[in-house]
Amino acid sequence: MYYPHQRSGSIRDKGLGLIHLCYGSGVGKTSRAVGLAIRAAGTGLDVTFVQFMKSGNSGEIAVFEKIPNIHYQCPGKHPFILSRGPDTVHYDHAEKGLKYAVDAIENGTDLLICDEMLDTILFNLIQKERIIELIEKCKGRVEPVMTGRDAPAEIVELADYATVFVQEKHPYYTGAKARKGIEY
Repeated sequence: MYYPHQRSGSIRDKGLGLIHLCYGSGVGKTSRAVGLAIRAAGTGLDVTFVQFMKSGNSGEIAVFEKIPNIHYQCPGKHPFILSRGPDTVHYDHAEKGLKYAVDAIENGTDLLICDEMLDTILFNLIQKERIIELIEKCKGRVEPVMTGRDAPAEIVELADYATVFVQEKHPYYTGAKARKGIEY
């Protein structure tokens, strides 16, 4: 029987290594990933949470700072990409985020969450082949979780979990602004 406080060096002993995708137009992808990070950390797993396409000012960061085995990484602040399209800073941040993810794998993290990583493909910031390479590096070593609005068929095929979030209604389309603590 496995007890969380008895850490083992074997990925098989931990039952890890499956690939998760959370994607679609609906809300809740990051919230799902945050919940999984907290659940995993609560059982003693080492969690790395890398945010792509975000500026590191979401409410969950304050909670992550209080949990010793969640390692949060964000390349830094940048303009909202949808307002102007990709700038040099977006490409730089995507590369830094990818480096954080690769380093986490090599440093032995148990759970690697790459929040909004799938959107780097959508905006041509990272080529999908490089993300497939990242997934391949995780096999048998790390449980990766990737979120975003869309997932290419090749990546869905590699996944063990592929959950699509569908939006039926959202107050943004009637003029509501994002609210701290709810949308970010």
